[in-house]
Amino acid sequence: MKFLVDMPLSPKTVQFLKNMGQEAVRVSELGMAKSKDREIFDYAEKNDMIILSAHLDFGTILANTHSCKPSVIIFRLRNPSPEHVNSLILSNLTIIEKDILKGAIVIIEDSEIRIRELPIGEK
Repeated sequence: MKFLVDMPLSPKTVQFLKNMGQEAVRVSELGMAKSKDREIFDYAEKNDMIILSAHLDFGTILANTHSCKPSVIIFRLRNPSPEHVNSLILSNLTIIEKDILKGAIVIIEDSEIRIRELPIGEK
């Protein structure tokens, strides 16, 4: 899988994903640190990447566009430390892999994971 990691998440998460054998890049590495969420969304869609973020705006974009990709994983955590985020990735990636490969928005919270198949919203 190819991951595009948004600015709210640490470069340590990018390295963690790479150590797991995944492709991962942080938006800052692409010169997109100050890009609008829609630009990041479009880049991920064009390059068949999965967005990892803590911003809810990507869910809004998915709802407004009725897109089937890119998949988005949003972390809504009390403790968004890289160690906590990375441990949640490690323990849940195989569980959500099938959904994100098909197209989904995944919300990972401290006590639950919510998965919604794409597209969302009405056409």
